Amino acid sequence: MAKKIKLILNPMADMGRAWNVARDLRPIVNEYEGKVDWSGTVYPGHAMELAKQAGEDGYDLVIAAGGDGTVHEVVNGLMEIEAEQRPALGVVPIGSGNDFAYANKIPSSPNQAMSLALNGTSSLVDLGLMTDENGRSEYIDNTLGIGFDAIVTIRSHRLPIVRGFLIYLTAVIQTILLNSKPMRMKLESEDKKWDKEVFMLVLANGPREGGGFTMTPKALPNDGILDYMIADNISRLKQFRMIPEFMNGTQGRFDEVEIGQFKKITLTSEDPLYIHIDGEVYTSFGSNLHGISVELIPNALEVVKPVNQ
Repeated sequence: MAKKIKLILNPMADMGRAWNVARDLRPIVNEYEGKVDWSGTVYPGHAMELAKQAGEDGYDLVIAAGGDGTVHEVVNGLMEIEAEQRPALGVVPIGSGNDFAYANKIPSSPNQAMSLALNGTSSLVDLGLMTDENGRSEYIDNTLGIGFDAIVTIRSHRLPIVRGFLIYLTAVIQTILLNSKPMRMKLESEDKKWDKEVFMLVLANGPREGGGFTMTPKALPNDGILDYMIADNISRLKQFRMIPEFMNGTQGRFDEVEIGQFKKITLTSEDPLYIHIDGEVYTSFGSNLHGISVELIPNALEVVKPVNQ
């Protein structure tokens, strides 16, 4: 039976090159026998509103065509719909990082990803739920980063000349040179406590962020658990030394790095928290946020992806 589908396109994805990709995708969409409606986003948060409206209007599937920010917004919009009525999620990765697609083995080719989204089957994935000290909540589909990688994200959004993975690598080098101060932090999971200086903290549902940095190598979006990576205070020289380690996912062999798993973590910091969620800036310079909690939401959302993934 043909599905009723809403396709949400971020025309500014990949520095505005998404329009060209969408043009190439149209023949594939036109071949689909069911109903496919296109909507373009025009302001931050619009994809979330469109996804929520699609659920209320009885769509079976919402396809996010864009980068990780578009996916993040669509996921958060879908999660406002009751589970019985909630559409499944399809993804066509046309952003800079595309880490959610990578974690779920969705093809990197937009044409192949679109064919999969239109004709594939869905399976349940987990999500994380972050709640800050002020009671504001957001769902996490891939990673939440605090400290170094959050500042990298802030800086990457200010680099309009470069694109793709080079955006994040350039921002990494800038951040090492300009913003490498650790935070004094207290953390508690269901079976462990920490009180230490933290250079970077990543709480993850997938293995990779930034289009090529493998923060939590064993993280899977459907394994019923979340992963963490805590990096202690690291000298600026060693930060440069460890760039390839974070790219390859081998940083866990260093004493300054701890990788593990959790279902709920709470944390407070003496310093303001700089946070990104799925590559979107949650708090930036000037933040006055000092505490959050993150918990697992198992089997939260149907995602169209390759069989057995």
